[in-house]
Amino acid sequence: MIFDTKEQKIYHARHMSARIVIDAHDFVRFSRSLHGNITLDKCTRLKDYLANNRGDLKYEINGILNKNDQSILQVIVKGEINLLCQRCLSEFAYALNLKSDLLLVNNEEELSYLDEDESIEGILATSDMDIIELIEEEIILSLPISPRHKEDICPEKELINSYKLEKKQPFAKLSKLKNLQ
Repeated sequence: MIFDTKEQKIYHARHMSARIVIDAHDFVRFSRSLHGNITLDKCTRLKDYLANNRGDLKYEINGILNKNDQSILQVIVKGEINLLCQRCLSEFAYALNLKSDLLLVNNEEELSYLDEDESIEGILATSDMDIIELIEEEIILSLPISPRHKEDICPEKELINSYKLEKKQPFAKLSKLKNLQ
C-alpha cells in the first residue's frame, strides 16, 4: 500500500504473485506513476507471438489528466522482443518503443462510443486493473501483422534473389542440362 501524504488516503497497489493491481480512477486522481521491469516469461498472452520468452522490458504507467481534464493512463514500454520472421521463419530482434494514452471510461456504452472514433483509444476503468495484462495488451496491439526481417538482411535473401533470377530466365536450367549431354 502507498499512502498519500496530502489527504491521508490509501492508494492500493496489490502485488499478487508478481501481478500489480491498481484502482484506475484513484491512480489518475492522485497522479500516480509506476515503473519497473517485466520479464517476458510472466507475459502469458504475449508468449504466443514471441520466438522465445527470454529477456525483460522496461515499463512506465502514469495517471494523468489531458487538456480536457479527462482521465488518461499513459503506458510506455521499451525493450527488445524476439519475433519469428514470416518470410524465413527465423528469429529476429524487434525493438519496442511503445507509448499509448488510454482514455478511462466508466462503462461499456462509453467504450463502444469511443470505438467509433479510431483516433482515441479507450479502456474500461476498473478498481482492480492488472497492469501486466494492460502492458501485454498494448504490446500485442502494437505488433506488426506479419513480422519480417528487412528484405536486404533476411537470411532467405539469397533464396529470394535466386527465385527472381529464375523468373527472369525460366529456361536457364534447361540450357545447363543441354550442355551436360
